[in-house]
Amino acid sequence: MKVKKYIASNMPEAMKKIRKDLGKEAVILNSKIIYTGGFFGLFRKKNIEVIAALDNDMVQPSQIEKIDFSRVETNSEMKQKDMQSPQPVQNKTGENKEMILKEIHDVKQLIKQITSQGHSSSVHIPSPYREIYQKLLSQNISETILQQLTEDIYEHYYSKKEQVDKDNAYDFIVQSLVEYIKPLEFGAALQKKYIALIGPTGVGKTTTLAKIASIKSIEQKKKVAFITTDTYRIAAVEQLKTYAKILNVPIEVCYNLNDFKQAVEKFTAFDHVFIDTAGRNFRNKKHIEDLKKTIDFHTEMETYLVFSLTAKEEDLEMIYQQFSNIPIDKLIFTKLDETSCCGSLLNLSYKYHKPIAFITTGQDVPDDIIVATQHTIINQIVGETKND
Repeated sequence: MKVKKYIASNMPEAMKKIRKDLGKEAVILNSKIIYTGGFFGLFRKKNIEVIAALDNDMVQPSQIEKIDFSRVETNSEMKQKDMQSPQPVQNKTGENKEMILKEIHDVKQLIKQITSQGHSSSVHIPSPYREIYQKLLSQNISETILQQLTEDIYEHYYSKKEQVDKDNAYDFIVQSLVEYIKPLEFGAALQKKYIALIGPTGVGKTTTLAKIASIKSIEQKKKVAFITTDTYRIAAVEQLKTYAKILNVPIEVCYNLNDFKQAVEKFTAFDHVFIDTAGRNFRNKKHIEDLKKTIDFHTEMETYLVFSLTAKEEDLEMIYQQFSNIPIDKLIFTKLDETSCCGSLLNLSYKYHKPIAFITTGQDVPDDIIVATQHTIINQIVGETKND
């Protein structure tokens, strides 16, 4: 293993020196700000000191500059031992574990600097994690999530007492990603009576609405009805009427808020009332405001914002922003079968703290729909097997 110290005026310059000297496989062990030169403490020059290493099999924790990382314990383990003994706990090299944890913290801070400057790459990731990390990059996982994950990877790698292999790395990354969205209540319990689907044109709201209604009507034997306010799109009303006829459920067409209130009154005795809305140009805010003039988004309603996975993520974020003045409970993603990149599932849910209810995988009613969970979302991104 080759370990070298570099001094440069900034991190990009240090990285350039490291890559030139050690190559792209080098890893950063530590970095800190230092001051050089000056006269009687004045006019000192601020530099950055970086310690980097190169090993054919990546740097192993037990090999790093006499610091035995295999002995590093987690914060919780150290706190428990501190409560049992007033003396500082020392590792076998005589270094205080607090100092080693500081080293890990410094590495994490360096990763923050690298990723915040747009340098997300698998090059600096320890080799066991690199393959699955590269897959996340190919799925366009956001910089924010990758930065958090990279910090967690380094902490996991340097604090494990045994060798980390690819299976361990896979399990750790999957579990980490699940934990990021675990507080969100994924799935679709449909706890409220009125279920409204909103979103831009062409995302498949009407078909998705029919799929969910079919599950409730046929499989769960619930009494359901349809309301449609989509009077703009040609044949939109007829499409939903066809689904209503197949399911043998009533439907009401509403052109204004008064029509909507009358339909709601008519369906008082039903378990669920599914509301279809017009898909309009999301760039025009007036079209979004028109929804409020037709639908009463009251407290007894669950509202689902529908996205297409084939859209660019910049557009998906703009769609969310435009519809955000309407209460949004959960997200639905459609057209999973039409794309191989589905990082938006994780990115948008994580960014806006909104759970996902359903994912659709085709046009067949009611079959092509998946009830979302944290694990199904992550599996769609990284694959369901470790060797796929």
